[in-house]
Amino acid sequence: MLENLPTDTLPRLLRRTTLSAIIVGAVGFLVAIFVTPPLAALGVIIGVGMAIANLRLLDSQTVKVELRGEQSTKAVRRQMGGKTTARLLLMTAVVLVAVFLNAPLGIGIVSGLVLYQLVFVVNVLRVVTGQGGIG
Repeated sequence: MLENLPTDTLPRLLRRTTLSAIIVGAVGFLVAIFVTPPLAALGVIIGVGMAIANLRLLDSQTVKVELRGEQSTKAVRRQMGGKTTARLLLMTAVVLVAVFLNAPLGIGIVSGLVLYQLVFVVNVLRVVTGQGGIG
């Protein structure tokens, strides 16, 4: 479905998602500052920042793979999979350590990551429905 979209769609989607996530993260920070401990609000910002950094690293990794030209699908999967797995393991470790050291901070980080994913899904749905819908 996404492969049928115009080539300029993905960069616009990533920019829109990043900007939307920053706005939603700022609103989440303001809400959290009033209803949770301050470290949880900080965690929301850290979580959104981690998600944006992950997306940027994935984007740059994808560009590097595309620049190498024709490769087997298996080689591309191996290149992408190892680094992606390492990044996600690192993010998981950061969250678990944060939860262990300071529960509100860790929960805030998880909340920021979830907010980012929600923004990403909403933006993808907007692009897909704008291009003719699902089906």
